[in-house]
Amino acid sequence: MIVEPKVRGFICTTAHAAGCRENVRQQIEYVKAQPKCGGCKNVLVIGASTGYGLASRITAAFSAGAKTIGIMFEKPSNGKKTASAGWYNTAAFEEFAADEGLYAKSINGDAFSQAVKEETIELIRKDWGSVDMVVYSLAAPRRTLPDGETVSSVLKTTKEAYTNKTIDLANRTVVPVTIEPATQEEIDHTVKVMGGEDWKDWICALSKAGVLAENAVTMAYTYIGPELTHPMYYHGSIGAAKDHLYRTAKEMTKEFAECGLKAYVSVNKALVTQASSAIPVVPLYTAILYKIMKQMGLQEGCIEQMYRLFAQKLLKEPPVTDGECMLRVDDWELRSDVQEKVSEAWEKITTENLDELADVDGYWEEFYRMFGFGLPNVDYSADIDVDVPIASIAE
Repeated sequence: MIVEPKVRGFICTTAHAAGCRENVRQQIEYVKAQPKCGGCKNVLVIGASTGYGLASRITAAFSAGAKTIGIMFEKPSNGKKTASAGWYNTAAFEEFAADEGLYAKSINGDAFSQAVKEETIELIRKDWGSVDMVVYSLAAPRRTLPDGETVSSVLKTTKEAYTNKTIDLANRTVVPVTIEPATQEEIDHTVKVMGGEDWKDWICALSKAGVLAENAVTMAYTYIGPELTHPMYYHGSIGAAKDHLYRTAKEMTKEFAECGLKAYVSVNKALVTQASSAIPVVPLYTAILYKIMKQMGLQEGCIEQMYRLFAQKLLKEPPVTDGECMLRVDDWELRSDVQEKVSEAWEKITTENLDELADVDGYWEEFYRMFGFGLPNVDYSADIDVDVPIASIAE
């Protein structure tokens, strides 16, 4: 079929197989053009099919030469509809890894579930013996708990209602927005979904099964951002979950000290993701930030961020942290000269000067790229096969 983007709200309901493949290829080529980094051999990426998780897997494999297992929860094509972008990304990753003789297998299922944990443990035991790095990059909106209850995360404040401005991306207008505070139950549920509980469950399961290597490293991702976004993020319901993530990292390093485990949280920069597109205030801030960081030659996408994280922070000896358990690759975003320019633009920005002060076109370009659209070297008028297998799952 001929595949075109169909956007509904904050998601694109179609994905382009050839475009996703090209997007993955470009990320791989970027990593291969950089100096090699080492320090990991067997890497498990939980949430490996898009965004930071995919970029982490690409960096581990094509820079460090690591064997990788990726956990994802993606939809294959049914012949009438396209597969999800993450499905096509994973198929492409495995194809390119195989071309270079790199071990790559994937498991498609709910990473929160015990069944997926057990399947992953058996694969590690059979193929590797043990895993020396675990990257936790889940960005799920809901979680089914062991007792069968399903809880969802919310994007709300935790104190009083908050009013500011945001962008209506579809209409390219700057509009006011008011965000109501979350209830305590909503905050608790957000922590359950996006906090460190499941991350720790994974590490405990791997350790109990005897497949966690001595001196292993594990890492999860967060965002802090500037004061401008704190009411919605850092001090919001998501921030409560990320604070739990941070405390979990410190707990795990202490509790697993005997086997030498080190747990870190990487603080990343603002990027266009499906999740961030849904958070009021954040898309407008991101569009302004992109304009400024591009002008200053500081802009990074997912793959540039993750390569810098691995090569300059995580895999250094010792790892470069903020003195606690945080790896800071938001350092360029939070530079005072960058944030001063962002604040100036934020005060001035209106619908009338939106294109002058914000990179809305760049925002949309990254949004569409997530789903395989708008990439060079891809013929979007061509009839393509939407049913693309993933090698390790098709076996």
